[in-house]
Amino acid sequence: MAGYGRHLTRRALAPKVDGVRHVLFAICDHYEPLWAGADDATGAARVRAWRDGYPSLGQFRDADGHPPRHSFFFPGEEYRPGFLDDLGVLARAGLGEVEVHLHHDGDTEASLTAKLEDTLRLFAGHGHLSRRGDRFAWAFIHGNWSLANGRPDRRWCGVDAELPLLWRLGCYADFTFPSAPDACQSDMVDLIYWPTGDLNRRRSYDAGEPARIGASYDDRLLMITGPLALVRKGRLGLRIENGALTGDDPPTPARVDSWIDQGIHVAGRPDWLFVKVHTHGALESTTGALLGDAGRAMHAHLTERYNDGRRYRLHYVTAREMYNLARAAMDGKAGDPGPWRDYLVPPPPVAT
Repeated sequence: MAGYGRHLTRRALAPKVDGVRHVLFAICDHYEPLWAGADDATGAARVRAWRDGYPSLGQFRDADGHPPRHSFFFPGEEYRPGFLDDLGVLARAGLGEVEVHLHHDGDTEASLTAKLEDTLRLFAGHGHLSRRGDRFAWAFIHGNWSLANGRPDRRWCGVDAELPLLWRLGCYADFTFPSAPDACQSDMVDLIYWPTGDLNRRRSYDAGEPARIGASYDDRLLMITGPLALVRKGRLGLRIENGALTGDDPPTPARVDSWIDQGIHVAGRPDWLFVKVHTHGALESTTGALLGDAGRAMHAHLTERYNDGRRYRLHYVTAREMYNLARAAMDGKAGDPGPWRDYLVPPPPVAT
């Protein structure tokens, strides 16, 4: 709540934007085909549902002519060759990219390093994951939210110094949060920020420096968080809005408005609005919502209200592109963000 209070203050004091505001919209999916112990046949059917169904959303287009772009944060422990091949079909069509998700427990730095190195090698074998020089470049979402041993009971991780470890292996940004009401939630709310202090300590993501024009780091990953707010529920109640898209709580135009209203941006560039929402999209109920009427209502609202060319311009982006645009903003780029989608991290081979 303290972090949310600071966010409300920042939002109230943010400079008024004259002219067009650019909405950078990313769906970051904790994409788990084998959720709840599903067998391989069920997992394959879940992936095929996206491979075959997601292209139909191509009727919606952003200001750059792009269709919705989905970031599949795929769990390394669920690797199956066919799953990555099917997602490659979507990547080659310009509909999304694969990044890294991992559920792990009781690890040491050595055992976690081995798991991640194996995951990177396997994913790259299908043409996924970007490269900078001879290194993989990738984004991350932690399983069970427990980044850097973030849970009070320290389950589902084991490694306090996880952020430096991820960076050493080529991770450029973490997209785990928000996780509220989960206990792993940081006090850094509605922010793009650089973690600061002793990054080897447990929950080192709890302290950071908000991203701003003219300042950046090249020795650590960037934290990119999605919208977190208290919004109305019914006539008198309140609910936590954490940007989670589910079958029970699908996207609606009102939710879209609340995400954009948080105004997440790089300080000094308030006309570039970063909207990162998340989902567990492989589940049948969520697939039905996102590829069905609820998903179409979300994209219709985005393209009709937030892409009029006068007040707003919409840009569908992947997690990688969102990172590139955040870094471009820090380096003083202005105006139309479209040219900076590949600013520092290039597309993965499968998408080029």
